[in-house]
Amino acid sequence: MTRVLAIALTALVFGFAAAQSPHTHRHGFSDADRWARVFDDPARDAWQKPDEVVKALRLAPDAAVADIGAGTGYFAVRLARAVPRGRVFAVDIEPDMVRYLRERAQREGLANLVAVQGKPDDARLPEPVDRVLIVDTYHHIDARVAYFARLRGSLKPGAEVAIVDFTLESPVGPPKSARLPAQTVIDEMRRAGYLLAARHEFLPHQYFLVFRPNP
Repeated sequence: MTRVLAIALTALVFGFAAAQSPHTHRHGFSDADRWARVFDDPARDAWQKPDEVVKALRLAPDAAVADIGAGTGYFAVRLARAVPRGRVFAVDIEPDMVRYLRERAQREGLANLVAVQGKPDDARLPEPVDRVLIVDTYHHIDARVAYFARLRGSLKPGAEVAIVDFTLESPVGPPKSARLPAQTVIDEMRRAGYLLAARHEFLPHQYFLVFRPNP
């Protein structure tokens, strides 16, 4: 059984999927229209609490934001509405997800939502940003220390990087063997040149960590 099929079965059993499109070349999520029914299932809102997550980012109306591993835009569209005078870069490495994001932005009239074709080792942000949001994607990234060290070059002064991912104890999510403890994320981000700035506790199945570059 492939990992993609395993994720799909998990989605059917628990009524959710691993939120964003996995940010790694080892996964194929080419049928974005089909995955949209899973990623954007309204039932997800109860435990993902997207509006509370966006509020916790403390976004200015003109902020530039990157949603890395944006999938079909579950968070990206909310971020775009939260920054009416800003811009949201919805990054994914799966071309069909990027196509879907571009079409969704047009369909929903979100001129400030820009789909970006990322690479496994580089988000390829077209300009520096004030905030980065990475939901249920961190554990899929290869060579994470190098990846986030590179990402520092795309951050504005005072920028923050928010990472949301499943706890080891969560009854839902990817296989436990694929999950990372929050402390591992903190340690890796420190090695990449970041300091933990905040930790939110309102998500029932995930940790929510906020980092700032270490000056």
